[in-house]
Amino acid sequence: MTDIETVPRVPASAEAAPSSTYWYGQESADRRTRSKAVLEALRVYRAAEMAMRRRTRESMSMGENELLVLRYLLRDPSRGVRPGELTRYLGLSTASTTAILDRLERSGHLTRVANPTDRRSVFVRATERAHVEVRQTLGNMHDRMLAAVIDMSPEESGAVVAFLQRMSEAVDGVAVESEAHPSS
Repeated sequence: MTDIETVPRVPASAEAAPSSTYWYGQESADRRTRSKAVLEALRVYRAAEMAMRRRTRESMSMGENELLVLRYLLRDPSRGVRPGELTRYLGLSTASTTAILDRLERSGHLTRVANPTDRRSVFVRATERAHVEVRQTLGNMHDRMLAAVIDMSPEESGAVVAFLQRMSEAVDGVAVESEAHPSS
């Protein structure tokens, strides 16, 4: 046994780096400030969106996956959606998807109808009740969101869309990278 204390060593480059560069690297102060402001605004938006989703779930007495199913079905109400498609969309097991569909059917938010071309399969459709409830619950929020962006110039809209696409790719890439580098 030795009397040497084993404390993890921080690399010299990290010791010398000021704390303001912890997440944002050695970019110029101006670029770093602008980047931090954008990322902070995105964090604030995400927190507001998560709070809105929680309030929506509570007001509709539903879980996140039930709301995702309704939103998926309401995107194109005329389209026939099979339960297997919802299973893939949600990334859940067949049994979990079936339980969600059963709850939504019992609550009157969806119906299962026979596939007219293949009687062995069914389509899942949102009911008129689901349409009305979603419109009542989310209509005001969608109006407010539209009002926030409707007067954007084409350049502003293009910049926001490009930014959100880049952020989506950056975030989606994280899971791929961690899978590609399994921990030892």
